[in-house]
Amino acid sequence: MTVVALLFVFFLVLGAYATVKVVGAAKRGVDRTITQARRTVEDHTLRAKSMVQPGPAGEVAQLRLKLRTSMRATQDALHAGMAEDESLKESLALFERLSAHGHELDAELRRLESEPDRATLAERLPALRERTETITRSADSLRWAARDRARRFADDDLDSLSTQIDMEAGALRHWTTAEPSDPAAAQSSPPPWPEAPAADGAGSRQTWPETPRSRTAEEPTQAAAITPPATRPTYPWQKKPRPESTT
Repeated sequence: MTVVALLFVFFLVLGAYATVKVVGAAKRGVDRTITQARRTVEDHTLRAKSMVQPGPAGEVAQLRLKLRTSMRATQDALHAGMAEDESLKESLALFERLSAHGHELDAELRRLESEPDRATLAERLPALRERTETITRSADSLRWAARDRARRFADDDLDSLSTQIDMEAGALRHWTTAEPSDPAAAQSSPPPWPEAPAADGAGSRQTWPETPRSRTAEEPTQAAAITPPATRPTYPWQKKPRPESTT
């Protein structure tokens, strides 16, 4: 009974925890939807005021719309880049500091929308315009820097991928490349024969390395060439022998 009671309490607590989490997620989803709907309605209202209301009131609405659009775009770009690039944490921290100034300016512009004194509002417009330009320029700089960084990483990854694909394609077509000659086979090949001697000229005579057999074979020939055989001299008084007659 004690085990059953403990299991019952455990499942009861688990069910209560799951219910709280589901209700919290649903509430956050509803709040997010309401916030987005309120933001969309407010943006359309500001756009309509900037187009319909002339004078300082319309310009205030236009400044507020420009500020909100730039800050929201930068926030979305930085949060989207944080999922892939952890180095954007510092940029996000800078944007949070800039966002505090943006919220302050947006609240001031909202109060000035219903300002009845148009002359005072016209006097304050140059300062408000300069603050809005400074904040939006900084936000745009952060946003475009984050986008350029993401595009640079994408280009580097694409170049590396293209190089790897080219190498793989070359490996798959290995039969189209000429095979290099084997250096070991080239070294083991016999040397070429010497050229044939010319027809005349003693300097171009082909020489062969001497061996004992060739040396002994050439010695008699050389001796015969040095001492030619002697011939018997002939004298003028000697007559040619006649043939003997039979008579």
